[in-house]
Amino acid sequence: MNKADLIDVVARSSGLSKTKVDEVIGSTITCIIKSVSEGDNVQLVGFGTFGAGNRAARDGRNPRTGEVIKIPASTTVKFTAGKAFKDAVNKRK
Repeated sequence: MNKADLIDVVARSSGLSKTKVDEVIGSTITCIIKSVSEGDNVQLVGFGTFGAGNRAARDGRNPRTGEVIKIPASTTVKFTAGKAFKDAVNKRK
């Protein structure tokens, strides 16, 4: 499912227009990105938590030449699924 499919499904199930649903989903994604980039976690109870994590600097290898390269430290995005989400995926009650 891509964003357009999600908009269609939400519009049908909520009775809202696709334009309005697109605005709401777009605003939601923008708010999550802004909060996580500022160092905050975004917790959606029953769904999961978005947050930032740190990845340490490390040595890697160029797969073509085998040459050792330095990979710099970076910040990454983490998503931890909530219990209800995990249970639904695993078909538990």
